[in-house]
Amino acid sequence: QVQLQESGGGLVQAGGSLRLSCAASGRTDSRITMGWFRQAPGKEREFVAAIRWSVGSPSYANSAKGRFTCSRDNAKNTIYLQMNSLKSEDTAVYYCAARIGVVISKGPTEYDYWGQGTQVTVSS
Repeated sequence: QVQLQESGGGLVQAGGSLRLSCAASGRTDSRITMGWFRQAPGKEREFVAAIRWSVGSPSYANSAKGRFTCSRDNAKNTIYLQMNSLKSEDTAVYYCAARIGVVISKGPTEYDYWGQGTQVTVSS
């Protein structure tokens, strides 16, 4: 079992920055892959970024490349999503997710555990 708790969402103006955090508890071994997803009203949940709990570089959606940075702090059992140059289209509920496995997947159905989500609103 993996329990996930996101934090850091809020309201920001376009061009601003936010950093989301996801604290994990329970199983946090090297075979876990962590992901960030988002869901805007009326839209499907979409992949943003993912990172293995142990080693390796993050993977990003095209919409996140160059603006978002996903990182991990193994000592704190926490992953982060630093979001810069935010746009109104980034407005969504952002979810942290975990899957058992080292393959980075972009499909939300591949993830086994989910946080409750945190709202990010970007005003234009």
